[in-house]
Amino acid sequence: MTGEKIRSLRRDPKPSGKEDSDLLEPGDDEAAAAPGPFTAARGAGPGGGRPGSRGSSHPLPVPSQPLLPSLSTPGSHSSFSSYASASSIAGGAAADPRLIPALYPVHECVFKGDVKRLSSLIRTHQIAQKDLHGNTPLHLAVMLGNKECAHLLLAHNAPVKVKNAQGWSPLAEAISYGDRQMITALLRKLKQQSRENVEEKRPRLLKALKELGDFYLELHWDFQSWVPLLSRMLPSDACKIYKQGINIRLDTTLIDFTDLKCQRGDLSFIFTGDSPPSQSFVVLDNEQKVYQKIHHEESETETEEEVDILMSSDIYSATLSTKTITFTRAQTGWLFRENKTERVGNFLANFYLVNGLILESRKRREHLSQEDIIRNKAILESLSKGGTLMEQNFEYVSAETGKAPHLSRELVCKENKKMFKATVAMSPEFPLGIESLLNVLEVIAPFKHFSKLREFVQMKLPPGFPVKLDIPVFPTITATVTFLEFRYAKFDNRIFAVPDDYKEDPNRFPDL
Repeated sequence: MTGEKIRSLRRDPKPSGKEDSDLLEPGDDEAAAAPGPFTAARGAGPGGGRPGSRGSSHPLPVPSQPLLPSLSTPGSHSSFSSYASASSIAGGAAADPRLIPALYPVHECVFKGDVKRLSSLIRTHQIAQKDLHGNTPLHLAVMLGNKECAHLLLAHNAPVKVKNAQGWSPLAEAISYGDRQMITALLRKLKQQSRENVEEKRPRLLKALKELGDFYLELHWDFQSWVPLLSRMLPSDACKIYKQGINIRLDTTLIDFTDLKCQRGDLSFIFTGDSPPSQSFVVLDNEQKVYQKIHHEESETETEEEVDILMSSDIYSATLSTKTITFTRAQTGWLFRENKTERVGNFLANFYLVNGLILESRKRREHLSQEDIIRNKAILESLSKGGTLMEQNFEYVSAETGKAPHLSRELVCKENKKMFKATVAMSPEFPLGIESLLNVLEVIAPFKHFSKLREFVQMKLPPGFPVKLDIPVFPTITATVTFLEFRYAKFDNRIFAVPDDYKEDPNRFPDL
């Protein structure tokens, strides 16, 4: 069902069908949308877009519970005045309920659908402000189906990547709503903002690479799982990184690893810092002797295909909570216990246990049709239908922080929290600093497993360099990353160029 049909049913409630149950493995909407540090990553996932779906609205099941009305809808009695009954503000301090609307005037405009006042306030107020529940005005506009307000906020560059207290972005809420036009607008704005962010950071990053010495680095990836038999199917990879000046080359056999699918081969990724952003990143297939430039911007067809995929996949959010994280020295020995210190590659390292690291994941599928469920092979029982669409009053800000009613379709959501047990080996002998490693990893961040490594290394770690560490990749999969070798060296400049006998194939790697 399209977003337009859903909104029409709000004004003319009619009975409809049932909902579905269980959720499947993750499909990250933002991972598909987010570009790398110098390029916009293409969002086509495995299998490409749905045939014949370009330009059409994706059919959606009718939710079983009422959709909350847009407050600009005639006849709706809900208003932002319910904000006034709030008993606390973001910091937890008590506040006069009558003052709450003054704290969130842009949010109030979105609730009331007051586009005229919003267009005035938007020039003088912070449109990225979050309310008690972590929602920005753009979150509310999307969840309430207020398209005029949403497009106005986007026109003024309201942030799209920001997440609320439940871990959902405006794009995730748009996918839930099922409005293809809104999903497309948010996706394009997300990519534009990501490119602008990359371009802003580019001079600083190139300066850091230039000041860093030239080196050779070798590291090993070993993917594992606690799920029986799954580890046998998981890949491993030996990566070689060459850095010279502002150029980087990565040789690997694993192009990417997502949704338990991996693509193998003899591959090289070359970044040349003095090239224009649209030409600075090239992927080589050394077996077929072809290369592909990673696109800086996507075509209309590629965007439409990515929207198809987002609308027919689970909405997935995963966060690594480090609020309670602690490190304790790992022990060795049976009778006489002592701190564990071993060599990792060429480097002596102190081993630590990582405690209190929690992986929180949420998966939603209220937007999926029965066809989607079957195709994704994730349904455990037949899809059923039921429920009624109607208008209802609601109180939003009056709810306790973290307990706000959801403002769009009824959630079909599965949440999971898993305590992550890990070990990290820190070496004071490793020549490279963590900050330098982060700069190198930022260059190769288009590849999701390296992006996960960068996120983990950004934590406050014990003294030294993490020469061996365990990182969560998916809720059921971890990766052990080992830095085996490092040496300062000079290289032939030809290794950072595309060989003359290689031919360009712009579609060799459709997922990049």
